[in-house]
Amino acid sequence: MESNFNILMFPWLAHGHVYPYLELAKNLSTKNFNIFFCSTSIILSSIKETLDRNSPCGISINLVELHLPSSPDLPQNYHTTKNLPPHLMPKLFDSFQNSNSSFSSIISSLKPDMLIYDVFQPWAAKIATSLSIPAVHFATSGATAYSFYHHHFIHKNSPFPYDGIYLRDYERKALQSMVLSRDKNDQDFAFGHFSMSCEIVLMKTCNGLEGKYLDYLSVLCKKKIVPVGPLVTQADESDENHSDIMKWLSTKDRFSTVFISFGSENYLSKDQMGEIAKGLEFSNVNFIWVVRFPHGERVSIEEALPKGFLDRVKQRGMIVQGWAPQAKILGHPSIGAFVSHCGMSSTIESVYFGVPVIAVPLKLDQPLNARLVVEAGIGVEVVRDANGHLSSDEIFNAINTAIFDKTGEVMRLKAAQMSEMMKSEEAYAMNETAEQLRRICMEHKHHIEEVNIH
Repeated sequence: MESNFNILMFPWLAHGHVYPYLELAKNLSTKNFNIFFCSTSIILSSIKETLDRNSPCGISINLVELHLPSSPDLPQNYHTTKNLPPHLMPKLFDSFQNSNSSFSSIISSLKPDMLIYDVFQPWAAKIATSLSIPAVHFATSGATAYSFYHHHFIHKNSPFPYDGIYLRDYERKALQSMVLSRDKNDQDFAFGHFSMSCEIVLMKTCNGLEGKYLDYLSVLCKKKIVPVGPLVTQADESDENHSDIMKWLSTKDRFSTVFISFGSENYLSKDQMGEIAKGLEFSNVNFIWVVRFPHGERVSIEEALPKGFLDRVKQRGMIVQGWAPQAKILGHPSIGAFVSHCGMSSTIESVYFGVPVIAVPLKLDQPLNARLVVEAGIGVEVVRDANGHLSSDEIFNAINTAIFDKTGEVMRLKAAQMSEMMKSEEAYAMNETAEQLRRICMEHKHHIEEVNIH
């Protein structure tokens, strides 16, 4: 194996970005790369805890602090999307965009052999390129959504070539209003993160799940798309903080229990929570439901749910507030389906553990990930009305399909097969990733040496 190369990794400040970057960093650290991980102090302290608690021998990651411009409205404990009050999200985004001078100092000082950067900072790739450092984009969203949006960005109104992937009218309107709020001249916001990437784009996915969309995206963006594999964080067996959940799960029959979670940064309205609660109650299914409220909201679970719900379901339901060990729960044999928002990490975890998805997408790439699992035969989507409203009847229907119908058995069989396929790809994907990165570093090093000679 070639001598070590230094890689600087620079994710966006959201949990769903930081932890895939951290998993990739840990994997590359075992492949003879020296890893420098750049983020804010609040995120780095969380990462240090994670690495100290649950990191195999031989993994060494250097943590590098990014300084955001100081602001009384955005103290350091808010330099992350986790627990950030929603009204401060635009301020955090702007502050991050204005951290380029801090980042420039970091990369100029470290002089790494490569930068791996995230979706919201093509400017970091420009800084790296100006210093003759190759920059590679690592996308934490999947190929299905990227190929869909990239197709429409290039081909405007022509239909996407795969019928199973589409947006409903209310989803399209929500997306358009989000895009219209951006600067129309901001080309970097569209696909600058792809165009700035050196030769390849890394993507958190697998060929078995998204093969045809990986191929199509490669054609659209004229880059080789390299799937890095699932990057699932393995459960820490020594974690006793949630042993009550696992003990409770162990009292339930195989495939009898539904796990409900909408990710670490999505919040349901009171109406949505009410409809889900009624659907769960009607279905008579066992369930674990992770409930979250925006930081600073003083709402009790009793207030947020229908009156008397907790008493009526206490024998078969468990409500967990804040956080639960998702990978550990999905890996338990009692789990029969996962009610999910279909963020890419959650979608991949569901497939990795062979659990069918009951899809309740909320925004961005989630509707397209939902259509992906339905197309693959490993999920059912909760149907909404024309305005995008959830109903308890459709929640009930989807749970019934996934847990009690023959269709659910077929989905579980397909999910188990896809799980095996994903796990069999895992080592190869990471070896191929390391090989591609090593090749780019070596070619660049030789190029610099030749330029210096001449």
